[in-house]
Amino acid sequence: MNMAYQQMAYYYDLLMQDAPYNQWTIFTEQMIRRSGKMVKSIVDLGCGTGKITTRLARAGYRMIGVDNSSDMLSIAEQHASSENAKVQWLHQDLLRLKGIKDQDMAISYCDVLNYITTEDELRIVFKNVAGALKPGGLFMFDLHSLYHVENNLVHQIFAEVCDTVSYIWFCREGDVQGDMYHDLTFFVEHDDHQYVRFDEWHHQRTFPFEVYERLLHDAGFEIYHLSGDFSREHNQIDEQAERIFITAIKRSE
Repeated sequence: MNMAYQQMAYYYDLLMQDAPYNQWTIFTEQMIRRSGKMVKSIVDLGCGTGKITTRLARAGYRMIGVDNSSDMLSIAEQHASSENAKVQWLHQDLLRLKGIKDQDMAISYCDVLNYITTEDELRIVFKNVAGALKPGGLFMFDLHSLYHVENNLVHQIFAEVCDTVSYIWFCREGDVQGDMYHDLTFFVEHDDHQYVRFDEWHHQRTFPFEVYERLLHDAGFEIYHLSGDFSREHNQIDEQAERIFITAIKRSE
């Protein structure tokens, strides 16, 4: 699972300052209310710098934040401390998730599961999530839509210039539908006003919805809600939706 976010971790929040963290948080609570479930504990899988984790902790949920990047978790811990939010942080790969049991809900946002690029690995992750939840527990995650991958991401070049960090990002198409590779080059200003270059490489994939549906079912889940771009309307997905949200419930059998 290539999602270490090494040096990039220290500039992630700057580059993601326009990310809709409040929308993710509000949408989570809306779906909890809609489900009628009693949710007190949530594990945030691929929590990054903990912006959503911390918001939900401040809303009163018992939060566990899990990420495969120790650098991301260090920043997340500092952020939560500054907000007086109590969160348990765990440095783990979702493919080897352990020690988490009886949670009321699991969330995984900001296309974390797009970094699971084979069906076999996706099957493992879904089983690990099921093992972390109580029977009847909620599992809510988002994905890049195939439309977004094919029309807005692959074959594109993105760039941004800030005062202290700039980047150029090439997104190229993979060998199969929904597959893409991100080549990112950063230029970071140091104290001596010299710029240092570093590079990161990321691989993501979006599968057809039927794959997620089948693998969730095999892992013990049933899909409860499906929508696009934070819509609360079930199964009403605009054909140009960029982000797909899936909410599943762990079967009680």
